[in-house]
Order: sequence, then C-alpha cells, then structure tokens
Amino acid sequence: MIKQNLHSHCIYCDGKNTLEEMVLSAIDKNFTILGLSSHAYSPHDDVGMSKEVQEIYKKEILELKEKYKDKIQIFLGLEQDITYRTEDPESFEYLIGSKHYMEKNGEYRGIDYSSEVTTSMVNDWYNGSFLEYAKDYYEGMKEIATWDEIDIVGHIDLLMKFNEDQSSIQFDDPQYLAYAYDAIDCLVEANKILEVNTGAIARGYRTLPYPHQTLLEYMAKKGARILLNSDCHDKDYLDCAYELSLDLIKKAGFTSMEVLTENGFVSTPIEKFIA
Repeated sequence: MIKQNLHSHCIYCDGKNTLEEMVLSAIDKNFTILGLSSHAYSPHDDVGMSKEVQEIYKKEILELKEKYKDKIQIFLGLEQDITYRTEDPESFEYLIGSKHYMEKNGEYRGIDYSSEVTTSMVNDWYNGSFLEYAKDYYEGMKEIATWDEIDIVGHIDLLMKFNEDQSSIQFDDPQYLAYAYDAIDCLVEANKILEVNTGAIARGYRTLPYPHQTLLEYMAKKGARILLNSDCHDKDYLDCAYELSLDLIKKAGFTSMEVLTENGFVSTPIEKFIA
C-alpha cells in the first residue's frame, strides 16, 4: 500500500520543522514516499531559499535519503514559483510549479497572503472585479504548460483560498469556470500532473482541499493525471485531511493517481493508496 506526499516545506523556507523532523514524522505516520519541496529562490519574495541555502538543502536531503533508505523513500524536490525560473532544474528529482504572486508594472502582490491583501489587489488592479482577477490568474497558470521542467502543478485554484464562503465569487459562476477549465485543458494537454492539496485545511483557511470539487470532476472527465499532497508546513499535519481527500477524489471519478518512483511517475490504481 502507498502513502505519499510530495509537497512539503521546512525551516529553510517558510516551514516550521527541520528536514529530518519532517522525515521522522512521515515514518511515524506510515508514509511510504516523502518528497521534500521547499520554496525555490526568487528575487521577488523573502520566502524562498537563497541560492546558497538551496545548495545546503539539496545536500541534506541526499544525506537523509541514504540514512533512512530502509524506512521510507525520499525524493529531492522543489516548489518553483512561475515568477522566476530555477537555474538548475536537472539537479532535482521533480519540480512543482506554482503561482503565488500577481504582477502589475513590476509590483508583486501575494495571492495567498491574506483576505485583506487579496481584496486590496482586486480593488486596486482589477476595479473590484474578482472575475478579471481570476482571468489574469488562470492565464498565468497556463504558462506552466510550456515549462518542460515542471512535473506537478501546485494548488491550481489557489486564488480561492479565502473564498470558501463564496463571498467574492460563486464557485459555479460560468465565466469563472470557463477561465479555470481553459487552464486545466492546457495543463492536461501538456501532460502535467495536477495536485489535490490539503494545505489550506491544515492552516485553518478551508475545510476542503484544492481544487474545488467542480474542478476536480472536470479534471477527471478530461483524464488528468493527479496526486494527493498536503503542502505541509508543520510535521504534525503531514497527512492532513488525507482520508477526506481520497474520498473526494474517488467521488470525482478518478481510478488512479501518480506515484513517484526512481524511474519517474507511474499511474497506480487508487485502491493502492491509504490515508
């Protein structure tokens, strides 16, 4: 049986724990596969690792792979924001591509910082129109389809982090869905893997994972490749909402998920996965 998480952060970026603490927690929670994927260097924020720290990070993960090889399979990953392209992607075993920032005239604002930042950005840059914001966001997500080094697309509807109450826009708004579906189509056509991400649940912003079930069902109809990740920033929440998410994935119509192996990603029957 398989229990996997490929999206996790440590103290080298904005995570709470050391790399080894993350590994030990994964072993304790019966994970069979753990991918470590701290935020890549970017000149546009203070969250990502510096280039120097990034080298230390890589070295430490390789040491942990060897130290715990009899207990868990560990992979060296990186979460890269699309505002800055990693210079040595080949030195990692997989890359997550995400969009955490919107940009206007050289100014960057965070998508997932707070509801106040989001509201201010929508008002200042999009004349109060969340739809125009969504259009711009999903156009950015489509860019990931052209980045060959990206394996996994992170939290595809991150812009909905503070909208579970649908106060900004309804999840079933036809125009909103058209923008989201268009991005999904591009990413599926490019054979990117889309994640089901429970990170916002662990941090108390949502009760359900990304993406919204409507998008998850659309992804299933389109034959998307998916996997389940916790986007973990705290070792205690490494398998946050896994049981719930597996149930939603099955209800959406998926019969398989992707598993990372030494030979790359392998599509695996969903019955093989445990929470």
